Amino acid sequence: MSRFSNFMRSLAPGNDAELAATQYAGRESASDRAARKRRESYRTKGVRRAAKAGEQWEQRDRRRFGGGA
Repeated sequence: MSRFSNFMRSLAPGNDAELAATQYAGRESASDRAARKRRESYRTKGVRRAAKAGEQWEQRDRRRFGGGA
């Protein structure tokens, strides 16, 4: 089916269950996708925050004890 006919079918009242079972089968829902993106973002920000804190700690340590490698 063409995209236009799919669009027109989606506008017809009462066929939500049919569309969910056929046209959208196997696809990630919008709410599931949003939740996954939130989880990924939270994890990424946490890793970035931990790396930044570790780097700041190393810089303070280098200044305090003079030097480096």
